[in-house]
Amino acid sequence: MSFRGTNVCNNFLHDLYAALNHKGIYIFVDSEELKKGEQISLALMRCLEELAKIMECKAQKELIVLPVFYKMEPREVRQAIKGYGRAMAKHESNSKKDLKAVETWKKALFNANNLSGWVCNDG
Repeated sequence: MSFRGTNVCNNFLHDLYAALNHKGIYIFVDSEELKKGEQISLALMRCLEELAKIMECKAQKELIVLPVFYKMEPREVRQAIKGYGRAMAKHESNSKKDLKAVETWKKALFNANNLSGWVCNDG
């Protein structure tokens, strides 16, 4: 599990982790939080890099990836609308960014979004 933010940690992630553990599914939790004063864009880039690696491992090792869309709709990612669309457009327009990395992130988001998953809006 990978996440950023105290609200996710204190509520949803804790409950999901406990439920999976209860069913005998043991997982690694990346609990690194966004520290005060840290740029949000850098933390989000790390999340995108983690997702790209997860999807790469899924393909190479035939792992199971279970996407959970927490307080958002999958179509927001699939159609690159709302925050996702704005963030990707910003990454693409920033000449300092590696465009190959941006394409890798977009592909990882698209592939993860095409997996059957769950939408969780209220815990």
